[in-house]
Amino acid sequence: MMFYFIIIGFFTLVGSLISGRLKSKFNKYKQVPLRNGMSGAQVAESMLQHFGIRDVKITAGKGFLTDHYNPVTKIISLSPEVYSGRSIASAAVAAHECGHAVQHAKAYSMLTLRSKLVPVVQFSTKAQQFLFMGMMFGMGAGVMGNTFLLIITVTFGMTALFSMITLPVEFDASKRALLWLDESGVTHGAEYDGAKDALWWAAMTYVSNALASLVIFLFFLLRFLGND
Repeated sequence: MMFYFIIIGFFTLVGSLISGRLKSKFNKYKQVPLRNGMSGAQVAESMLQHFGIRDVKITAGKGFLTDHYNPVTKIISLSPEVYSGRSIASAAVAAHECGHAVQHAKAYSMLTLRSKLVPVVQFSTKAQQFLFMGMMFGMGAGVMGNTFLLIITVTFGMTALFSMITLPVEFDASKRALLWLDESGVTHGAEYDGAKDALWWAAMTYVSNALASLVIFLFFLLRFLGND
C-alpha cells in the first residue's frame, strides 16, 4: 500500500501546482477588462441566445472558481467574480460553461455518457471509503482479501473511466467557447489569446485528475492480477 500513498502524494502535489497556476492565470486575466464591457453573465446570455438555447438559467453562485453547468436542472452557476466580472477571465469561464449547455442541447454523446455515469461514480467513491476501512481492520486477507481487492479495482476503474470521459467533454466545451468568443467578436486579439490561455490551464486540472485516476486503477488492477 505504500506505493499507493506515493501515487496519491505525487498527484496531489501535481494537482496543487496546476491549481495554483490556474488561480494565477485567472487572477491575471481578471485584471484585464473586456473592451466591450460585458460581464460574465452577459457573455453567457449572449452565447445562449446565439445558439437558440432558451431553457437554461444563469445564476450567481458562491465561492471561487465554482462555475459549473448542471444538465439535470439546466442551470449555469457562475461564481461571483465571473458572474459580475467584466474581464477576459470572466468571459472565458462563462463561455466555457455555456459550451456545456450547447453540448447538452446538441446531445453531445460524451456529455450524455458522463451524466449517466455520475450515480455510478458517486456510489463507487463512497464504496471505496468503506472498503479501505475494511482492509485496515484485517478484512483484506485470504480469499476475502481477493474479493475486496477486486471490488476496489472495479470501483477505481469506474472513477478512472469517468475521469477519462470528462477530458473530451471539457476540451470540447472550451473549443466551442473559444470559437464563439472569436466569431462573435466578444474577444479580440490579445483578449482571445488570454481566454485561450486561461481555459488551457483549467483543462490541465482535468488532465491531472484523469492521470491520477488511471494510475491508481492500474495499480490495483496489477495487484489483483498478481494475487489471482
